[in-house]
Amino acid sequence: MMKKVAVVLFNLGGPLTQADVKPFLYNLFSDKYIIGLPSPLRQMVARLISSRRETSAQANYRLMGGGSPIVKETEAQAAALSGHLSKTVKDLEFKVFIGMRYWHPFIEDTVKAVEAWAPDQVVALPLYPQFSTTTTLSSFVTFKKAYKGTAPVKYLCCYPQNPAFAKSYADLIRQKLSGLANLKDYRLLFSAHGLPEKIIKKGDPYQAQVEASVAAIMEQVGMQIDHVVCYQSRVGPLKWIGPSTDQTIIDTVKSGKSPVVVPVAFVSEHIETLVELDLEYKHLADEHGAKDYVRVPVVGIEPLFIRALGDEVLRAIGSEATIMADYACEACHGQCPKRKGF
Repeated sequence: MMKKVAVVLFNLGGPLTQADVKPFLYNLFSDKYIIGLPSPLRQMVARLISSRRETSAQANYRLMGGGSPIVKETEAQAAALSGHLSKTVKDLEFKVFIGMRYWHPFIEDTVKAVEAWAPDQVVALPLYPQFSTTTTLSSFVTFKKAYKGTAPVKYLCCYPQNPAFAKSYADLIRQKLSGLANLKDYRLLFSAHGLPEKIIKKGDPYQAQVEASVAAIMEQVGMQIDHVVCYQSRVGPLKWIGPSTDQTIIDTVKSGKSPVVVPVAFVSEHIETLVELDLEYKHLADEHGAKDYVRVPVVGIEPLFIRALGDEVLRAIGSEATIMADYACEACHGQCPKRKGF
Protein backbone atom coordinates (compact mmCIF):
# COMPACT_ATOMS: atom_id res chain seq x y z
CA MET A 1 0.00 0.00 0.00
CA MET A 2 1.15 3.54 -0.75
CA LYS A 3 2.19 5.78 2.11
CA LYS A 4 -0.66 8.11 3.07
CA VAL A 5 0.06 11.81 3.59
CA ALA A 6 -2.55 14.13 5.11
CA VAL A 7 -2.11 17.82 4.30
CA VAL A 8 -4.00 20.26 6.53
CA LEU A 9 -4.58 23.76 5.18
CA PHE A 10 -5.17 26.28 7.97
CA ASN A 11 -7.15 29.47 7.52
CA LEU A 12 -8.96 32.06 9.60
CA GLY A 13 -12.52 31.03 8.80
CA GLY A 14 -15.52 33.28 8.58
CA PRO A 15 -19.24 33.42 9.34
CA LEU A 16 -21.34 31.47 6.86
CA THR A 17 -24.60 33.24 7.75
CA GLN A 18 -25.70 36.45 9.46
CA ALA A 19 -26.41 34.51 12.66
CA ASP A 20 -22.79 33.30 12.71
CA VAL A 21 -21.29 36.78 12.84
CA LYS A 22 -21.43 37.41 16.59
CA PRO A 23 -20.13 33.96 17.70
CA PHE A 24 -17.41 34.16 15.04
CA LEU A 25 -16.28 37.53 16.40
CA TYR A 26 -16.36 36.16 19.94
CA ASN A 27 -14.16 33.22 18.95
CA LEU A 28 -11.74 35.59 17.24
CA PHE A 29 -11.35 38.03 20.09
CA SER A 30 -11.27 35.39 22.84
CA ASP A 31 -8.09 33.93 21.33
CA LYS A 32 -5.18 34.68 23.66
CA TYR A 33 -2.96 35.29 20.65
CA ILE A 34 -5.30 38.08 19.53
CA ILE A 35 -6.21 39.64 22.88
CA GLY A 36 -3.36 39.10 25.32
CA LEU A 37 -5.41 39.39 28.51
CA PRO A 38 -5.75 36.70 31.17
CA SER A 39 -8.88 34.56 31.36
CA PRO A 40 -11.72 35.31 32.20
CA LEU A 41 -11.07 39.02 31.47
CA ARG A 42 -10.26 38.14 27.86
CA GLN A 43 -13.64 36.43 27.42
CA MET A 44 -15.42 39.45 28.91
CA VAL A 45 -13.68 41.75 26.44
CA ALA A 46 -14.50 39.35 23.58
CA ARG A 47 -18.19 39.40 24.50
CA LEU A 48 -18.16 43.20 24.61
CA ILE A 49 -16.40 43.58 21.25
CA SER A 50 -18.54 40.98 19.48
CA SER A 51 -21.74 42.62 20.75
CA ARG A 52 -20.67 46.10 19.71
CA ARG A 53 -19.37 45.09 16.29
CA GLU A 54 -22.11 42.60 15.36
CA THR A 55 -24.40 45.01 13.52
CA SER A 56 -21.70 46.73 11.45
CA ALA A 57 -20.02 43.41 10.66
CA GLN A 58 -23.33 41.90 9.55
CA ALA A 59 -23.81 44.84 7.19
CA ASN A 60 -20.40 44.19 5.63
CA TYR A 61 -21.07 40.47 5.24
CA ARG A 62 -24.41 41.27 3.58
CA LEU A 63 -22.38 42.99 0.87
CA MET A 64 -20.88 39.56 0.16
CA GLY A 65 -24.20 37.72 0.13
CA GLY A 66 -24.64 37.30 3.88
CA GLY A 67 -21.50 35.40 4.81
CA SER A 68 -17.82 34.95 4.11
CA PRO A 69 -16.59 33.15 0.96
CA ILE A 70 -13.41 32.04 2.70
CA VAL A 71 -14.47 28.42 3.25
CA LYS A 72 -15.40 27.92 -0.42
CA GLU A 73 -12.18 29.63 -1.45
CA THR A 74 -10.15 27.35 0.83
CA GLU A 75 -11.99 24.26 -0.39
CA ALA A 76 -11.10 25.22 -3.96
CA GLN A 77 -7.46 25.62 -2.98
CA ALA A 78 -7.52 22.22 -1.24
CA ALA A 79 -8.98 20.57 -4.35
CA ALA A 80 -6.40 22.23 -6.60
CA LEU A 81 -3.53 21.22 -4.30
CA SER A 82 -4.80 17.65 -4.11
CA GLY A 83 -4.88 17.44 -7.90
CA HIS A 84 -1.40 18.95 -8.20
CA LEU A 85 0.14 16.58 -5.67
CA SER A 86 -1.51 13.52 -7.20
CA LYS A 87 -0.11 14.43 -10.62
CA THR A 88 3.33 15.33 -9.28
CA VAL A 89 3.98 12.38 -6.96
CA LYS A 90 2.89 8.91 -8.00
CA ASP A 91 4.14 6.82 -5.07
CA LEU A 92 2.26 8.65 -2.30
CA GLU A 93 -1.44 8.97 -1.53
CA PHE A 94 -2.44 12.50 -0.55
CA LYS A 95 -5.59 13.82 1.08
CA VAL A 96 -5.98 17.55 1.69
CA PHE A 97 -8.07 18.75 4.64
CA ILE A 98 -9.05 22.29 5.65
CA GLY A 99 -9.22 23.57 9.21
CA MET A 100 -10.54 26.96 10.28
CA ARG A 101 -9.46 28.68 13.45
CA TYR A 102 -12.61 30.62 14.39
CA TRP A 103 -15.55 29.02 12.57
CA HIS A 104 -16.65 25.82 10.88
CA PRO A 105 -14.98 23.58 9.90
CA PHE A 106 -13.02 24.07 13.11
CA ILE A 107 -9.47 22.75 13.39
CA GLU A 108 -10.56 20.44 16.20
CA ASP A 109 -13.14 18.77 13.92
CA THR A 110 -10.63 18.53 11.09
CA VAL A 111 -8.24 16.71 13.42
CA LYS A 112 -10.88 14.01 13.97
CA ALA A 113 -11.25 13.57 10.21
CA VAL A 114 -7.47 13.33 9.79
CA GLU A 115 -7.19 10.73 12.54
CA ALA A 116 -10.04 8.70 11.03
CA TRP A 117 -8.18 8.59 7.70
CA ALA A 118 -5.14 7.17 9.57
CA PRO A 119 -2.30 8.79 7.58
CA ASP A 120 1.35 7.79 7.81
CA GLN A 121 2.41 11.43 7.88
CA VAL A 122 0.76 14.82 8.42
CA VAL A 123 1.84 18.14 6.93
CA ALA A 124 0.46 21.26 8.63
CA LEU A 125 0.38 24.05 6.03
CA PRO A 126 -1.04 27.50 6.89
CA LEU A 127 -2.55 29.67 4.18
CA TYR A 128 -0.59 32.52 5.75
CA PRO A 129 2.64 32.92 3.74
CA GLN A 130 4.05 35.18 6.45
CA PHE A 131 4.28 33.79 9.99
CA SER A 132 2.65 35.56 12.91
CA THR A 133 1.84 34.46 16.43
CA THR A 134 -1.69 35.79 15.83
CA THR A 135 -2.37 33.50 12.87
CA THR A 136 -0.03 30.57 12.21
CA LEU A 137 1.07 29.97 15.79
CA SER A 138 -2.52 30.11 17.06
CA SER A 139 -3.55 27.49 14.48
CA PHE A 140 -0.56 25.24 15.16
CA VAL A 141 -1.10 25.29 18.93
CA THR A 142 -4.80 24.47 18.44
CA PHE A 143 -3.96 21.59 16.10
CA LYS A 144 -1.22 20.19 18.33
CA LYS A 145 -3.47 20.27 21.39
CA ALA A 146 -6.26 18.39 19.57
CA TYR A 147 -4.17 15.89 17.60
CA LYS A 148 -3.88 12.47 19.27
CA GLY A 149 -2.78 10.49 16.23
CA THR A 150 0.46 8.52 15.95
CA ALA A 151 1.56 9.80 12.54
CA PRO A 152 4.39 12.37 12.73
CA VAL A 153 3.48 15.98 11.94
CA LYS A 154 5.62 18.39 9.91
CA TYR A 155 4.84 22.07 10.51
CA LEU A 156 5.51 24.56 7.69
CA CYS A 157 5.59 27.83 9.55
CA CYS A 158 6.15 30.24 6.64
CA TYR A 159 7.01 30.65 2.97
CA PRO A 160 7.16 34.43 2.36
CA GLN A 161 9.89 34.17 -0.28
CA ASN A 162 8.76 31.00 -2.05
CA PRO A 163 9.68 31.67 -5.71
CA ALA A 164 6.42 30.30 -7.13
CA PHE A 165 4.37 32.31 -4.61
CA ALA A 166 6.29 35.48 -5.50
CA LYS A 167 5.97 34.84 -9.24
CA SER A 168 2.25 34.15 -8.91
CA TYR A 169 1.68 37.61 -7.45
CA ALA A 170 4.17 39.18 -9.86
CA ASP A 171 2.25 37.75 -12.83
CA LEU A 172 -1.06 39.12 -11.51
CA ILE A 173 0.53 42.53 -10.99
CA ARG A 174 2.00 42.59 -14.49
CA GLN A 175 -1.40 41.68 -15.93
CA LYS A 176 -2.98 44.70 -14.21
CA LEU A 177 -0.13 47.04 -15.10
CA SER A 178 -0.12 46.00 -18.75
CA GLY A 179 -3.38 47.86 -19.35
CA LEU A 180 -2.21 51.14 -17.83
CA ALA A 181 -1.04 53.97 -20.07
CA ASN A 182 1.75 55.46 -17.96
CA LEU A 183 3.22 53.65 -14.94
CA LYS A 184 4.62 56.93 -13.59
CA ASP A 185 1.02 57.87 -12.76
CA TYR A 186 0.56 54.84 -10.48
CA ARG A 187 1.95 53.46 -7.23
CA LEU A 188 1.82 49.85 -6.05
CA LEU A 189 0.41 49.61 -2.51
CA PHE A 190 1.26 46.23 -1.01
CA SER A 191 -1.40 46.00 1.69
CA ALA A 192 -1.13 43.47 4.51
CA HIS A 193 -3.27 42.98 7.60
CA GLY A 194 -1.85 45.13 10.38
CA LEU A 195 -0.78 44.20 13.89
CA PRO A 196 -0.33 46.17 17.11
CA GLU A 197 3.23 47.44 17.29
CA LYS A 198 3.79 45.75 20.66
CA ILE A 199 3.38 42.30 19.07
CA ILE A 200 6.19 43.03 16.61
CA LYS A 201 8.39 44.40 19.40
CA LYS A 202 7.98 41.09 21.24
CA GLY A 203 9.71 39.32 18.36
CA ASP A 204 6.91 38.49 15.94
CA PRO A 205 8.57 38.21 12.47
CA TYR A 206 5.42 39.08 10.51
CA GLN A 207 6.36 42.60 9.43
CA ALA A 208 9.83 41.57 8.31
CA GLN A 209 8.37 38.67 6.36
CA VAL A 210 5.79 40.87 4.64
CA GLU A 211 8.62 43.15 3.53
CA ALA A 212 10.58 40.09 2.36
CA SER A 213 7.59 38.96 0.29
CA VAL A 214 7.30 42.37 -1.33
CA ALA A 215 11.01 42.39 -2.18
CA ALA A 216 10.74 38.92 -3.76
CA ILE A 217 7.63 39.89 -5.73
CA MET A 218 9.10 43.16 -6.99
CA GLU A 219 12.22 41.38 -8.16
CA GLN A 220 10.03 39.17 -10.34
CA VAL A 221 7.76 42.02 -11.49
CA GLY A 222 10.78 43.47 -13.26
CA MET A 223 9.13 46.82 -14.04
CA GLN A 224 9.98 50.34 -12.92
CA ILE A 225 7.07 51.49 -10.75
CA ASP A 226 6.84 53.23 -7.42
CA HIS A 227 5.79 50.89 -4.57
CA VAL A 228 5.21 50.93 -0.82
CA VAL A 229 4.26 48.45 1.93
CA CYS A 230 1.25 49.40 4.09
CA TYR A 231 -1.08 47.81 6.63
CA GLN A 232 -4.86 47.70 6.84
CA SER A 233 -7.67 46.75 9.27
CA ARG A 234 -6.44 48.79 12.24
CA VAL A 235 -8.82 48.67 15.23
CA GLY A 236 -8.68 49.72 18.86
CA PRO A 237 -6.60 52.29 20.76
CA LEU A 238 -3.18 50.57 20.52
CA LYS A 239 -0.45 51.84 18.22
CA TRP A 240 -0.30 49.67 15.10
CA ILE A 241 2.47 49.11 12.62
CA GLY A 242 2.40 51.42 9.65
CA PRO A 243 2.04 53.15 7.41
CA SER A 244 -1.70 52.49 7.31
CA THR A 245 -3.28 51.60 3.99
CA ASP A 246 -5.97 54.28 4.25
CA GLN A 247 -3.47 57.08 4.87
CA THR A 248 -1.17 55.70 2.18
CA ILE A 249 -4.05 55.86 -0.31
CA ILE A 250 -4.70 59.49 0.63
CA ASP A 251 -0.99 60.37 0.36
CA THR A 252 -0.75 58.58 -3.00
CA VAL A 253 -3.69 60.47 -4.45
CA LYS A 254 -2.39 63.80 -3.10
CA SER A 255 0.94 63.13 -4.80
CA GLY A 256 -0.87 62.89 -8.13
CA LYS A 257 -0.65 59.11 -8.46
CA SER A 258 -3.34 56.45 -8.53
CA PRO A 259 -3.14 53.41 -6.21
CA VAL A 260 -2.71 49.85 -7.44
CA VAL A 261 -3.52 47.80 -4.34
CA VAL A 262 -1.95 44.36 -3.88
CA PRO A 263 -3.29 42.23 -0.96
CA VAL A 264 0.14 40.70 -0.35
CA ALA A 265 -0.65 38.84 2.90
CA PHE A 266 -3.97 37.39 1.70
CA VAL A 267 -4.27 34.33 -0.54
CA SER A 268 -8.08 34.10 -0.65
CA GLU A 269 -10.81 36.68 -1.10
CA HIS A 270 -12.72 37.59 2.06
CA ILE A 271 -14.02 40.61 3.95
CA GLU A 272 -10.66 42.42 4.07
CA THR A 273 -10.36 42.31 0.27
CA LEU A 274 -13.94 42.32 -1.02
CA VAL A 275 -15.24 44.99 1.36
CA GLU A 276 -12.32 46.86 2.86
CA LEU A 277 -10.16 47.08 -0.27
CA ASP A 278 -12.79 46.98 -3.02
CA LEU A 279 -15.44 49.20 -1.44
CA GLU A 280 -14.20 51.21 1.54
CA TYR A 281 -10.74 52.09 0.26
CA LYS A 282 -11.93 52.70 -3.28
CA HIS A 283 -14.51 55.12 -1.87
CA LEU A 284 -11.72 56.79 0.11
CA ALA A 285 -9.61 57.15 -3.03
CA ASP A 286 -12.55 58.55 -4.98
CA GLU A 287 -13.32 61.03 -2.18
CA HIS A 288 -9.81 62.44 -2.47
CA GLY A 289 -9.96 62.75 -6.23
CA ALA A 290 -8.17 59.64 -7.45
CA LYS A 291 -8.06 59.41 -11.24
CA ASP A 292 -7.99 55.61 -11.03
CA TYR A 293 -8.11 52.82 -8.45
CA VAL A 294 -6.81 49.36 -9.35
CA ARG A 295 -6.93 46.24 -7.21
CA VAL A 296 -4.83 43.17 -7.96
CA PRO A 297 -6.69 39.91 -7.13
CA VAL A 298 -5.42 37.41 -4.57
CA VAL A 299 -3.47 34.37 -5.80
CA GLY A 300 -6.37 31.99 -4.93
CA ILE A 301 -6.05 28.92 -7.17
CA GLU A 302 -3.53 30.40 -9.57
CA PRO A 303 -1.44 27.43 -10.80
CA LEU A 304 1.84 28.97 -9.63
CA PHE A 305 0.50 29.50 -6.11
CA ILE A 306 -0.80 25.94 -5.95
CA ARG A 307 2.62 24.79 -7.12
CA ALA A 308 4.16 26.86 -4.31
CA LEU A 309 1.99 25.03 -1.78
CA GLY A 310 2.90 21.70 -3.39
CA ASP A 311 6.61 22.53 -3.25
CA GLU A 312 6.28 23.29 0.47
CA VAL A 313 4.52 19.97 1.09
CA LEU A 314 7.18 18.00 -0.77
CA ARG A 315 9.94 19.87 1.05
CA ALA A 316 8.35 18.94 4.37
CA ILE A 317 8.07 15.28 3.42
CA GLY A 318 11.73 15.18 2.48
CA SER A 319 12.97 16.91 5.61
CA GLU A 320 13.94 15.44 8.96
CA ALA A 321 12.98 18.66 10.75
CA THR A 322 9.64 18.97 12.52
CA ILE A 323 9.31 22.73 11.97
CA MET A 324 10.34 24.27 8.65
CA ALA A 325 10.59 27.83 7.36
CA ASP A 326 11.48 29.44 4.05
CA TYR A 327 12.77 32.48 5.90
CA ALA A 328 15.84 32.62 8.15
CA CYS A 329 14.20 34.51 11.00
CA GLU A 330 15.26 32.35 13.93
CA ALA A 331 18.43 34.38 14.50
CA CYS A 332 16.70 37.75 14.79
CA HIS A 333 13.07 37.21 15.85
CA GLY A 334 12.33 35.80 19.27
CA GLN A 335 8.90 34.41 18.38
CA CYS A 336 10.12 32.26 15.46
CA PRO A 337 8.86 28.70 16.12
CA LYS A 338 12.12 27.21 14.81
CA ARG A 339 13.84 29.03 17.64
CA LYS A 340 11.19 28.95 20.33
CA GLY A 341 9.01 25.94 19.49
CA PHE A 342 5.36 25.87 20.45
